[in-house]
Amino acid sequence: MGFLTGLLLLPLAPVRGTIWLAERLMEVAEREVDSEATFKRLLVEAEIAFEAGELSEAEYEQVEDELLERLELARREGEGR
Repeated sequence: MGFLTGLLLLPLAPVRGTIWLAERLMEVAEREVDSEATFKRLLVEAEIAFEAGELSEAEYEQVEDELLERLELARREGEGR
């Protein structure tokens, strides 16, 4: 980037910085959503809610099935990387 271009684009620096930060936050959020540890934590939380009577058996089984499917998908995607 030339000196003149840099001066002309200087007012946009905060916007570019904000966009860069938002992109980094999105990357971190995507890794966290797909992480195996997240699915395991959610499974434990569902089990605790079931044992506390906050979830019925059918609700617990549905949550468990969905989380296990997502965990398996995340594992397969992780192997493909």
